[in-house]
Amino acid sequence: MIYPTRTAVVLTAMGAPIAAVAGVLAQQLWLVGVAWSGLMVLLVTLDGGLTRLRRAPEVILDAPGSMAVGVGAATRVAVRFITLFSPRKAELMLEGNDLLTIAPRRVIAPVRDKETAAELIVTPLRRGEAMLERLWIRWTGPLGLAWDQVSPRLDHTAPVTPNIKAVQEEALRLFSRDALHGLKEQIETGEGSEFHALRDFLAGMDHRTIDWKQSARHGKLVSQERRTERNHTIVMAIDTGRTMCEPVRGVPRVDRAINTALLLAYIGLATGDRVGLFGFDARPRLSTGAVSGVQSFPLIQRLVARLDYAAEETNFTLGLTTLSGDLDRRSLIIIFTEFTDSIGAELMLDNLKRLLKRHLVLFVLLQDEELESLARAEPLEGADVSRAVTAAALIKEREVVMVRLRRMGVQLVEAPVDQVGPAVINAYLDIKRRNLL
Repeated sequence: MIYPTRTAVVLTAMGAPIAAVAGVLAQQLWLVGVAWSGLMVLLVTLDGGLTRLRRAPEVILDAPGSMAVGVGAATRVAVRFITLFSPRKAELMLEGNDLLTIAPRRVIAPVRDKETAAELIVTPLRRGEAMLERLWIRWTGPLGLAWDQVSPRLDHTAPVTPNIKAVQEEALRLFSRDALHGLKEQIETGEGSEFHALRDFLAGMDHRTIDWKQSARHGKLVSQERRTERNHTIVMAIDTGRTMCEPVRGVPRVDRAINTALLLAYIGLATGDRVGLFGFDARPRLSTGAVSGVQSFPLIQRLVARLDYAAEETNFTLGLTTLSGDLDRRSLIIIFTEFTDSIGAELMLDNLKRLLKRHLVLFVLLQDEELESLARAEPLEGADVSRAVTAAALIKEREVVMVRLRRMGVQLVEAPVDQVGPAVINAYLDIKRRNLL
């Protein structure tokens, strides 16, 4: 498509004042303005013809085959022009579907030997199938009076998966201390529930480890060595309902929950526990059963990627009842969810009472940074005061629900987005240390 540049439009429009001035000086000279405008139209047509492509440009796209949520991926686009006169520069703009943000939006790249290239950062906002649909290219002719624009289709697709890079980095950090000293079995005396061995009691050892019956039988002080019990069942229940699909720092809450769940799954598998996943919104969406061993982590990663975003309200009655029926032994159930007020949380609380009779429940909540910023904002006008009062009331209702959860016996973790992973890991390890399972 060829169309005039801004310069061409301004120069063509100048024909009217030229005709007016010439007509004032001499009546017969008004045709000068018309001739000027006609000349500009002719030059625009000529410029467009000179820059016209002989055939479609050659486009080479170097884009990643898969992307992680919230992680920018470098994408390189190269274009070769088949024209009579090579342009000095070209403007490139990459178009994707609604899963992607592309920066910079428009790139002005120089053309050398009829070739140009640009590098852009493509960032997926949520999971799904990302698509780079089209590349928009435009350039001017040698006179700078006409744009020539084409938009070849790309149709490049790439799956968007949960961000496991953060999981790998956090897991390596947590296990780096053990890696420095080699791999060996570590006995945590007095902190476990599983009997390991008897040994002679030595000065400096914890007196609580003395086995008095065995000491009486052997005629000397004997202590017990215990280690942390393994093979617990850890089930991570992820709410994918409408509230969990709201973004926090540009990434939906459910994706933040999935990243934390993957980190906890890796830690749990590495420490010998059995890990399972359960996803639900208006109805149950995913139930994997419990697996063991670090080699099962890729399977969990593939399964959790199936969780989709839902626009429906979460049915806690159906979800938690189904989850309870799937479990045949006492388990640690870690629920990633969100609630806004005490009324909406009533059904959730009622179903938790039945779940707590057999299982230990840990709730994971992300701090609502938007509400807290509104409540703390300096009031500059009347609307600011109204927003602050409303935000403070919502925060208070949220705290009421959290207090009720703690009184019911629910373990609770509430942390900022960038600290929720370590906070959940600490809570999980504390539960194991205190032998609550």
